[in-house]
Amino acid sequence: MISTATGRGKLYGSLKDLRLFWEDTQKIWDDPASLDFDENLWQPLEAQVTAALRGMDRLAQVLYQMQNECG
Repeated sequence: MISTATGRGKLYGSLKDLRLFWEDTQKIWDDPASLDFDENLWQPLEAQVTAALRGMDRLAQVLYQMQNECG
């Protein structure tokens, strides 16, 4: 059986950890460089990882359907 669950779980967990670290960092780093980092690095990265997670969810559905039809 093909599964994307392990990779998805690791990616999701890493994103969650990074969110927590960034939230903690924002409490002590509040200047123009912080805003630049947030807008130009963090937000695009978070959006890309979220899109990848959605893609992995869709891939898991397709693989499940394929296994049922070909199994």
